Amino acid sequence: MTHYLHLNDRPFELIKSGKKTVEMRLLDEKRKTYKVGDTLIFIHRNNENLQLKTKIVALHKFKNFNELYLNFDKTQLGYLPDEQADPADMESFYPLDEQEQLGVVGIEINLI
Repeated sequence: MTHYLHLNDRPFELIKSGKKTVEMRLLDEKRKTYKVGDTLIFIHRNNENLQLKTKIVALHKFKNFNELYLNFDKTQLGYLPDEQADPADMESFYPLDEQEQLGVVGIEINLI
């Protein structure tokens, strides 16, 4: 199965370069359909002609982003080595109550 997700410039470029290998999302109904081996196509939010084709190699489910961050190196999540990784960064996208209610998922990917 093929799934499509929009990304802002920075995460798009980090996935393109191979530095970001885990995409973080709320474990909503859409993400519950994802399976290992599925294709995940990332579409650049500002230019839909720019796309990255990836394969889902693992799905890591957690109660919230605090737990997720404890299980990955920050560079896998899209932080640069000199940046501070903070799960609160995700709260601008997904409020804490939604995280607690639905859970979150780290979608581990490989470029194809």
